[in-house]
Amino acid sequence: MTLNEVQDAIVEDFSISNDWMDRYQQLIELGKELPPIDEKKRTDQYLINGCQSKVWLDAELRDGRIFFSADSDAIITKGIVSLLIKVLSGRTPEEIINADLYFIDKIGLRENLSPTRSNGLVAMVKQMRMYALAYQTKLNQQKDNH
Repeated sequence: MTLNEVQDAIVEDFSISNDWMDRYQQLIELGKELPPIDEKKRTDQYLINGCQSKVWLDAELRDGRIFFSADSDAIITKGIVSLLIKVLSGRTPEEIINADLYFIDKIGLRENLSPTRSNGLVAMVKQMRMYALAYQTKLNQQKDNH
């Protein structure tokens, strides 16, 4: 599935209910499905700055694609990072850097989060893009050296 197809599927999943209590429940369920991050990665080095709750994020480059793993000590935040991973994990650095994450506004996520959670969402996206930028630079250097 393309990045936008995944986003469209998320929008469709969340359009089933307009009640935000139901949508929060969907986020909680998504958080429960998120595979746990390696215990060794639950350190300050992997913490995202700007999140009120603790969010650990790691990225690994395999075959030119980035795969993310994450965890949070807050269940709704875990659901939010789970959505981002669903959309961005397994993509090329370029796809991640250039992604228009329209699903966030289409499902009403930004407007229905508290200001601190909304800031955390922005921080998560920014960190994922920083990883992508770092890996993109690394890939370009490898190309230049061959």
